[in-house]
Amino acid sequence: MSILALFNALVFALLGGIHIYWVLGGIWGMNAAVPTNEKGIKTFQPSKLGTLVVAVGLWLFGWINLTYTGWVSMELDVAYLKYAIFFIAVIFALRCCGDFRYVGFSKRFKESYFAQMDSKYFSPLCLFLAVSHGLLFFL
Repeated sequence: MSILALFNALVFALLGGIHIYWVLGGIWGMNAAVPTNEKGIKTFQPSKLGTLVVAVGLWLFGWINLTYTGWVSMELDVAYLKYAIFFIAVIFALRCCGDFRYVGFSKRFKESYFAQMDSKYFSPLCLFLAVSHGLLFFL
């Protein structure tokens, strides 16, 4: 299980790094990062602060994985870490289910570039993260 948590932490480190890249002005991947509606208009405009918060959150999720399985030592009750792992599983389970319109496996609008990338990569990755954190929580 510790290898699974290490893999999760690496995924979160990479995703957090991509978000920092965007905060610093990078544009690679931005056209696939935000859902668009039927008219091609972004459903929301992410702010730099919001993107930074997401990056820090992703890195925190990685840190929780490393701490939970003992890769990193930290003075924190294991019960708190266990529920944090469960919370991460729930977050990514909800994300892969989606909003029934533009995001997740339930999306109805599937023609945008984001929707195609979401179906191929983003939602399956979220499903993997939900399942892997569920396994970490229950095993």
